[in-house]
Amino acid sequence: MTLRIGQIDYANCTPIFTTLQRYFDCSHYHFVRGVPAVLNEMLARGEIDVCPSSSIAYGFAPENYCLLPELSISSIGPVKSVLLFSRLPLTALNEQTIGLTAESATSVNLLRIILAKQYGFVNDFQKFDLPLDRAIESFTALLLIGDGALKGAAASNGLHVYDLGELWYSFTGRPFVFALWMVTRQAAEQKRSAVSALSRDLLAAKRRAYDSYEEIAAGCRELAWMSGPALVDYWRTISYDLTSDHLEGVRVFYRYAAELGILAREPEIRIFENN
Repeated sequence: MTLRIGQIDYANCTPIFTTLQRYFDCSHYHFVRGVPAVLNEMLARGEIDVCPSSSIAYGFAPENYCLLPELSISSIGPVKSVLLFSRLPLTALNEQTIGLTAESATSVNLLRIILAKQYGFVNDFQKFDLPLDRAIESFTALLLIGDGALKGAAASNGLHVYDLGELWYSFTGRPFVFALWMVTRQAAEQKRSAVSALSRDLLAAKRRAYDSYEEIAAGCRELAWMSGPALVDYWRTISYDLTSDHLEGVRVFYRYAAELGILAREPEIRIFENN
């Protein structure tokens, strides 16, 4: 039985997917590549079975998904790849219009929560699809994620740069979970043994990846624009775990999202139970 797995083409996913595909039997896995927003929609439509999806996507429809245990893409402090680039200091952004990436709903809503809850700001938000150097002419500040944020940080040209993982941690003292490994309820029921096998493979791949960053970096495509040592340093800032503290961070995020009307209510978190 084939599992359709969403594969995000960002550097933060490279260690897990590289290790999984290099050292484990993936003959029963079909990988579908894309950016988070596209894969979120595919998961919602049942076009894929499982994916490391934006954590806000679970909050929008918790009845449709389960979460694979002990897996996430998180930060405990700086994340380095979810960045706000601004022509003004952060404290001067009240009532400013901010440009938003169209690639991730979680990071967009994290920014909304930080500005509203931590600073009490009121802002307008607009999506943009231009390079950083052109978009910053139209907006006071811009939110970039993933590889775009990493590349932008290397050429920020005197802009103020704020790491949303760091801002969240200083505000709440909790990890921020950018992505959860979500499986559709249908797949969890109809492909249960295959989902259990994938869950075990991913946990083993995670443990192996933690000890293999230098080896992974030596052959990855990101070397075209980022050095091996910089990649290793970046991966070491990321937490791929989902501990009780991570889950509390998720609950705080959902609580604030519900208070701001982003979510209809704070959802119950349901973890897939391996066989």
